[in-house]
Amino acid sequence: MAPSSAPLYSEHSTTTWIDDDTPAFERMARLASCLALTRVQVHPLLAASQRQEAGGLLGGAAAQLASAQRAIVLTADEGASSNAVRLMLPPLHDLPEAERARRHTAMVAHAAAHLLHSPARQPSQALKPMGMVLVSAIEDARVERLLLRDYPGIRPWFQAQIAPEPEAENLGFVAFMARLDRILLLAGSHSANHWVNKAQQLFEDTVQRHGLEDYAAFRAISSILANDLGQMRVRMDPQHYAGPTLYRDDNSYLWEHPESEDNQDVALHLPQTAAQQQAADTSNAQEPPEPAQTPLAAEEFELARFHYPEWDCKSEHMKPDWCQVIEKLPAWQGLSEISSVRLSSTSRVDSLALPHPRVLDRRHRLLRQWEGDALDLNAAIEVQVDMRLQLRPDPRLFMRSGKGPRPGSMLVLLDISESVNDIGPQGQSLLALEKQAALLLAQACLRSAQRLAIHAFSSNTRAEVNYYRLLDFGQVHSSATAAMIQAVRGRYSTRMGAALRHASSLLRNEPEGQRSLLLVTDGAPHDIDVHDKRYLIEDARHAVQEAKRAGVRVCCLAVDAQADAYVRHIFGWRGYDIADEALQLVPRLTRMGARLAAGR
Repeated sequence: MAPSSAPLYSEHSTTTWIDDDTPAFERMARLASCLALTRVQVHPLLAASQRQEAGGLLGGAAAQLASAQRAIVLTADEGASSNAVRLMLPPLHDLPEAERARRHTAMVAHAAAHLLHSPARQPSQALKPMGMVLVSAIEDARVERLLLRDYPGIRPWFQAQIAPEPEAENLGFVAFMARLDRILLLAGSHSANHWVNKAQQLFEDTVQRHGLEDYAAFRAISSILANDLGQMRVRMDPQHYAGPTLYRDDNSYLWEHPESEDNQDVALHLPQTAAQQQAADTSNAQEPPEPAQTPLAAEEFELARFHYPEWDCKSEHMKPDWCQVIEKLPAWQGLSEISSVRLSSTSRVDSLALPHPRVLDRRHRLLRQWEGDALDLNAAIEVQVDMRLQLRPDPRLFMRSGKGPRPGSMLVLLDISESVNDIGPQGQSLLALEKQAALLLAQACLRSAQRLAIHAFSSNTRAEVNYYRLLDFGQVHSSATAAMIQAVRGRYSTRMGAALRHASSLLRNEPEGQRSLLLVTDGAPHDIDVHDKRYLIEDARHAVQEAKRAGVRVCCLAVDAQADAYVRHIFGWRGYDIADEALQLVPRLTRMGARLAAGR
């Protein structure tokens, strides 16, 4: 290691890893300067730079082994004598000369993409290590797309150096990142992994909706993907993490790390405006945010669109593809805003314990029974042996079917139209009580075999039925899902039929077993483009009948003292319950959820 007074690198240092280093460096520098449209100097990485000693992408937690394999982009204000950007290339002594040249060429092109299109020195204190890696990986893919848009002939440089495809059984964090790098770079590539396919869909949808130049939009999907990995319990080791795609730089150019290493991260944040950030900095972190600090202006993220028919009771026929259901994630500002979710003292109920129903299972056979529907051959043989030995035989010669756990899936669908925001006599809105009851069910399902999903809906004409997937089947309930549930806001109207059709279609994809749909609403179906009150009631009734024919049990809990007339018509005699006031919602909903879980 050179003394502290010696420079970490020199423009005139001799190297042994390229035969003719001066022309080679000049070629690399010209290539980088032409691509980046600015003056770039290219030098060998003779010693760790100060930024690498600080840890590169992850600060002090970066992997030391990776530092010798990554390029480093240094801006002109980091001790350089000229105004040129400096690009430090690793020596790569272990590679053959031709492969080394190809790797360095890809490194130069990727660094130029960052210099052209990436915002430098973004504050990193709001991100956990996993979130920072996801943001950096999405940013790598974004700037490469922009570079390839202008210089399509560069694509083979990147494709030849992309990370190899991991084995299918490898579900580690590095393997997920390798799959992500591949599917976002290689056109027409596919993956059998749900998370990777979701990442590709989110990326391409963002390209279509916002364009490749919108850094904030891609930062938002990075936060979603990092949150999903956390819910999937994918572990990351920041101390030893090294990105799988070796031609990409260490991404230290993107981040500005805090000087103090004691600054602990609390949450992933979606991008905030300057006004929102200033308000967050001046507020007490222990107090819940005011509504003005978490507005709906934080854009909701669209996942997919679906079209469903609607029943016209006047002409008595289905209108095909009449309603558009838009799956979304609600706008939310990170987990730090939801430090804890507690029931108020006025509506506290006992912790819910869902029953564990058991049903007859012919695959589970009980042996050596006093009576049964078949003979236990092993027991019969032992009886013959005992009789020959003049011993008293065991008379339990039969076997019968035993009982196994009842498989089941339940989807709780919350009506979040504008009316749920009204404050009741108890000082709480119906929306707040809906969230409390939903969280109780989610916590109870952690201790049961029941698969639970919590979704919500509202509508703004037939062209915009908003459908929010807050907790999905198989997803582990955590502080992230609690924050997602708390983030929904009540607005618009209640086009019930389209939401019921979409929810029942999701339930039909669940494994065999009891499938239940529990709707929570505060009034009859309505929307601003329908003036006949009977129209949407009849459509909801048809949606319920369609679901029942498909094997989905549909029930409703209505918080409306006048609901008896329409809920009985829609859901049938045994398919509903009524809470006369909002305070009854939490205990009634948890009781009804337990009844559905038990199959009663």
